[in-house]
This record gives sequence, structure tokens and C-alpha cells, in this order.
Amino acid sequence: MADGLSAGDVVVLSGLEAVRRNPWMYIGAVSAEGAHQLLRELVHNAVDEALAGACSRIVVTLGADFCRVEDDGRGIPVERHPTEGVSACEVVLTRMHSGTKFERGTGFYSAGLHGVGLSCVNALSSWLKIEIVRDGRRHVQEFRRGEPVYPLKAVGAEAGSGTRISFWPDPEIFRGFQGFSEDESRLLLEELAFLNPGVEFVLAAQASGSSSVYRADSGIAGLLTRLNAQARALTPELIAVRADADGLMFEAALQWTTGRGPAIWSYVNCVNTRHGGTHVAAFKLGLTRAINRIMSEMGKTGGEDPTEIDEATEGLSAVVNLKLARPNFESQTKSRLTNPDVADVIEDAVSGQVLEYLRRHPQAAGIVSDRILQVRRDRIAARRAADKIYFQQVYRDVDERIYKEQFGARSKNWHDSAVWITHGELLQAHADFCRQGPEATVLDVCCGSGVVGASFKSRVKTVVGLDLTPEMVDLARTRLDEVRQGNVYKIPFEADRFDLVCTREVLHLLPFPEKPVSEIRRVLKPGGQFIVGQILPFGAADAAWMYRIFKKKQPLIYNMFQEEDFRRLLTDAGFIDLEMKEMNVWESIDVWIDSYETTPLHRHEIRRLYREAPAEAKAVHPFTISPSGEIRDLWRWCVFSARKPV
Repeated sequence: MADGLSAGDVVVLSGLEAVRRNPWMYIGAVSAEGAHQLLRELVHNAVDEALAGACSRIVVTLGADFCRVEDDGRGIPVERHPTEGVSACEVVLTRMHSGTKFERGTGFYSAGLHGVGLSCVNALSSWLKIEIVRDGRRHVQEFRRGEPVYPLKAVGAEAGSGTRISFWPDPEIFRGFQGFSEDESRLLLEELAFLNPGVEFVLAAQASGSSSVYRADSGIAGLLTRLNAQARALTPELIAVRADADGLMFEAALQWTTGRGPAIWSYVNCVNTRHGGTHVAAFKLGLTRAINRIMSEMGKTGGEDPTEIDEATEGLSAVVNLKLARPNFESQTKSRLTNPDVADVIEDAVSGQVLEYLRRHPQAAGIVSDRILQVRRDRIAARRAADKIYFQQVYRDVDERIYKEQFGARSKNWHDSAVWITHGELLQAHADFCRQGPEATVLDVCCGSGVVGASFKSRVKTVVGLDLTPEMVDLARTRLDEVRQGNVYKIPFEADRFDLVCTREVLHLLPFPEKPVSEIRRVLKPGGQFIVGQILPFGAADAAWMYRIFKKKQPLIYNMFQEEDFRRLLTDAGFIDLEMKEMNVWESIDVWIDSYETTPLHRHEIRRLYREAPAEAKAVHPFTISPSGEIRDLWRWCVFSARKPV
């Protein structure tokens, strides 16, 4: 083959090598958070024994550079595996996707559904020791970076049963790791004590010499009371919800407070699903159904639109706890549940039982209804005030401080704040337009993290970056040959310097965009090329609607160009030979609006604009809203190439 690629170049990673090569795929990070994920994996394996009714005590010991987790469960099987030729214990520690939990019935609840937890801990430990008490004997085996040092061996008689695993996170993987956090471990065990009434959890910290015992019999009601200790409750008592179905047990405790926004702690098989999922979405939908029904029965709707999820959950505190026989999680870190089949059961249970409570407690129902109506009035007033400011704005000068503050803060999670920033096909569309030779010099204007300029590096000699924000300059220096801090209204380079200038999704943020376009033309050599990418409406029908969305997300936006406007901007600056490529990219609006510059009010308003999109916009502009309220939008990207005349 021309590129020299052959079958011999195909690499197969065997055993635990894949985990060591790409640890973040399995534990989310190689920072302290990743090391604590290993601790959680072991603790949840012990909790699985408690869920099976076989364990009553779990002990976590934190050393200077190691952690030990032990339980009084049944002990991992020690017999020789019938097909693998080694002990069952060694199999689960060295073979991916091995375990005892795959074929259990619907009454069995476990967090260890992937069969990679123990093997991940072993793979990412410089040293691991396992001790098992089972059938009257103690068994021991040690591993170094996932490889057994010796086979499992019996070392003496001992009564009882259980498993103890000690592991040392590998410093080759977790560089700079300073040890396990006593506070984080304490919070984990306290939380699990409430979720497993009657099970005792012990935390022993060698550094402080302390030992703490956590045991709670009050369940999730006690957990919510503890979490709400500093809140001011609007309703006098907690509302409890329960549901049982085939392979599913659900419970929730909830209470409205004077707080802002919802505070919902969610769990599946005792795992904290920090990013929610289908069980939380169904809980919110059921709650909103109940609120709408009680407000209608009390005559408190005032003829207005139904209550929305954001309004019903304003100030809500809740603990949502689900036990599920066959949970599906988004990843091995299990931070988000994806089972669609749980939604109807949970939504119906929450709707029916919350409605029944509010009917029996009309004073509480009145307080909650009045709070929701006040939230709605406040938001309408704020929206009208904001719109008045936006549409009467006349001051269009550039304040560098605002841009520096905003994009300096955004730099901390820049690549995670939108799909388009690192979208490979979109970056390739820019690079494919390059008409310059291998000796060309490129300027990436408003370069951000430098990903656009970097897409040209295989085609040209030098790529230089320019950005106003010091934080973005630092990011871009990791990708580009040189980066200068400066203002696009006065580009700090001499005329006729560059063979190609590129930029993306910047010009609509700037007042008087013709000025930076003129500066770009000035620094281009005669015959030089300008490549620019921009999100544009699909047409006149969705332009005004898109402007309102983008303005609420990004107050600095000044223009929502239509295609003809953008072409005119380039030709009026003296560019010729215009070409355009168009491609569409699906964007998660929930991720996009979760950013520094977008206030909670404006996030609510953006979601409302999608829900109430005019028919003419919906006819040309594809987007989806899931039953849980998650929004995905299809953005029309137009990449232009233009040339400075010779």
C-alpha cells in the first residue's frame, strides 16, 4: 500500500494493558479524582455484598500512599476457575469483564455491572494485595502493576468470611498524587450508611490517627434532613415516594425550601449518579405533573401556561434512590443512568403520591403553588427588562476588560463548553480549504486554544496565534509555533506579512466587524487567503429566533449574520474569489449554556425559546427536546475562503 500500512500494524492490547494505556476511559481521570474512583470501586464491591444481605460491616483504611477496603461478606471465590486455569480470585483481578454478577436474577442489585472495577484497580496500582477468608482458611495473593507476583495461596486457618484489598495507586499513572482525602472518604461512607440502613461503615485514617463509625437507620429521609440542615423549609415535613416493580425498587424524599434552583441527590444501587439520568428526569416530570394538577384543582393557574420543570423544582431538595437489577450507565464511572424503561414507573409513582400528599395538606400545596407563581412573575419581569436593554442598546464600543474576564474564565473548561470547539470534521473543513504551499506562514486570529490554527500545521511551515486573553494565549502556545497577545482591531503585525489568516466564530461577537476584517486584509500578502468559519441561520425564518437564543447565552454578541450579510462583509472589505462549504453539527444546548457568561435566568429563558419556537423557525431549523427536557440543536456551519487581490 502507498502509505505502508499493513496487517502487522494492527495492535491488540491484551489483559490489563488497555487500562494502563488509556486509564481515563475507565476511571474518568488520572488526577486525584481518578485515584478516588479506584477507592469507590472497591467500596461499592463491598456494598454489593451488603445489598445481597451478606455483609454488615465495611472498613476503609487510609494510609500515606495506599488504601485498604475490607468487608465481612462471603469472600471472593478461591477455587480454580474451570476454564481459565487459575483461581477465580485471580480471574476477577486480571481479566476484564469478569465477575459473579452478570447472570443474577431480577431481585439482585449491584453496582459492579461492568466487571471491570477490580481489574481496573489492579491494573492502575503499583502494588495490590488481596486477602480472602473463606471456608475456614485465609488466602493471600499479591500483584505488581496488574501482574500476579505469585498464585493465590492459603496461609492458615481462620473463622468467618470476608475480603480485604490493599492497593497503592501507581505514581506512573497518578503523577503528583498526594494521598487519599479523609474528608472525601468520610462523605462517601456517611452517604452509604444512610443508603444501607443497618450496615456499619468505618473510616480509619492513619495520618490523623482517627477512626470514625457511620451507621444510620433513618434511610434517605435522614440523609435529606442532614443535607437540608442549613436550609429554610417551606413545607413542614418531608414527602416520601415509593415504588416497587419487577427488577426495580424506587424511593424518594423531597421538600421545598427557600433556596434557589433544585438540589437533587440521586443514586442507583448506592452509586451517586452525579449527572442524574433517566431516573432523575422521570422524577422531575412526575413532580411537575402533580404540581400542575394541584394548581389546577386549587384555581391557582390564573389561565396561564402549565408549570414548567424549572419552575416546579425551584428551591426543591430531594434524594432519589433507585435499586435496579440491570442498570445501564453512561460510563464506568457510573455518573449517569441511561435505562429508558424505568421512566414510566417512576414518573407515575411520583406524580400520584406527591399529588395525594398535597391534596391531604392544602396549606403546603398553597405555599408551593404561591412560590411557583412568584418565580414565574420574577422571571417574566426580568426577561422584559433584559429584552428592553438588549434591543435598545446603542453603546457599541469595545471594552477589552469584559472580553478578558469572560474568556479568561471560560478557558478553564474551554474544550468541554461546546462540541464545535474540537469537532474534527469541522476543523478539517477549514484545513481542506488551504491553497497555500508548505512554506506558508499562517495567522490564527482570536485563536482561543489554537485548535483551528493547529489543523493547518501539516500543510504549512509556521502557524502564529493572536488572542486578547492571557489565559487563551497560554493554551494556544501548547499547539502553535508562536502566540502573541493583542487586539484584533489593531493586529500587531506589519502589512503583507501572512500567506493565510484563519478565524472561527468570532466576528459576530464584535461591534463594527468590518474593522477586524479590514485589519485581516491588511496583514495578508497580495494573493493571500482568508479562511473563516461562522454559525449562520438556515435562512430568514430562523434568524431572529437564533439571535435571541445566542444573545441570552452570550451577552457580547452583536450580530446574527445571514449568509448574504456575511458574503457582503467580505466583499465590501475587498476580498475576491469567495467559496463556501456548509456542514451541520449537532450541539448539546444543556452543555453550551452551562458557562460562565450565561446566568441561571438566561439558561431558563433559552430553554423556553426552544420550547416555544415559532413554527416558521421549526420548519427550517432542526432541533430535538427529549422527554427529560434535554435539548440538542443542529447548527449550520459555513466555512468561507476568500482571497486578497494581487
